[in-house]
Amino acid sequence: MRRREACSASQRALVTIMSTPHIHWIDEQQATGELADLYQKWFEHNPGRSEIPGILKCFSQRPDFLRDVMDFSYRLHFSDGHLTRRVKEMIATYVSALNQCPY
Repeated sequence: MRRREACSASQRALVTIMSTPHIHWIDEQQATGELADLYQKWFEHNPGRSEIPGILKCFSQRPDFLRDVMDFSYRLHFSDGHLTRRVKEMIATYVSALNQCPY
């Protein structure tokens, strides 16, 4: 019985470790070069914010890709199209609240 309990505990620990993502991103204070420029651009578009959201920091190891993500996001989310920017912001806020997401 002990072996079964120990195995079960180790399996639970392994599942926990495997289900927790580990992305090593670069914070604002450590950013240099192109990444620092991209972070600065984000702050200019988001006055009053003190931190880059993790959803963007996860691309910090690839500033070229982060630039593409940011450019696409600005065109898609922060412009009028079929839906107005206001409606898009309301939808994003609602979904973030449902997901208990801070941004």
